[in-house]
Amino acid sequence: MGPKTQRVYETIRSWIESGRYAPGDKLPSERTLSSDLDIGRTALRQVLARLASERFIKAHDRSAYRVAGGTGVPTPSDLPAWQVHGSRRIYENRWVNLDLVDVEPPGVERFEHHVVRLHHVAITAVVDDQNRVLMLWRYRFVPQQWGWELPGGIVDAGEDPAATAARETEEETGWRPAKIEHVVTYQPMIGMVDSPHEIFVARGATHVGEPTDAEEAGHVAWVPLDEIPGLMSEGKLMGSGTLVALLHLLSSRPTAAQ
Repeated sequence: MGPKTQRVYETIRSWIESGRYAPGDKLPSERTLSSDLDIGRTALRQVLARLASERFIKAHDRSAYRVAGGTGVPTPSDLPAWQVHGSRRIYENRWVNLDLVDVEPPGVERFEHHVVRLHHVAITAVVDDQNRVLMLWRYRFVPQQWGWELPGGIVDAGEDPAATAARETEEETGWRPAKIEHVVTYQPMIGMVDSPHEIFVARGATHVGEPTDAEEAGHVAWVPLDEIPGLMSEGKLMGSGTLVALLHLLSSRPTAAQ
């Protein structure tokens, strides 16, 4: 995309992300967009095709588009939650805490449930203009395995997770990511482990030197996104954060069908 086309893409995307057009809303016609944004119809259609491929919008009718979403998934509201009567810590250090939590599920006798409490972490998928993702080839002694991972680490107390994502990427790879966007926050083992994972994506990065985190650094490489499904099937991708971020990239990239 040229600068003008990119500007129009960012403008329409900002309308959607800011809520100016909510899920299910119809966008203005191509004629109106072309006039209001001062862009030719051919270039505008390139922008709309990209937004559709990234699932921000979807075709509604001939030359008409709606913002993706809007139908919603019904959320049950009348189900009782587990009651928590208290907890006690049975092990604690700077990395891992273990609690016994006194819980009472609906219709079940109360009991003590083990809960492992780990740190809040941030993980970043950096993608360049050649559709390659910045990764590390590392050895992990717990599974006794080599594999590819995305850079990431612990969110320090009071630190913005986005700042953690940028800092850890630079420390572990020597590349400083461009603007970082939040994708999702999730829990990798929700039944017994409390460890919020923040996933970020950055488009582009600047090489600023060698990695400075000797303990976490590995072999740094730009891996083509097209190779990710093969690495996944071979079991060469390690960690849920890496998998979640890469699956997001794969699901949101343009496809020939679109």
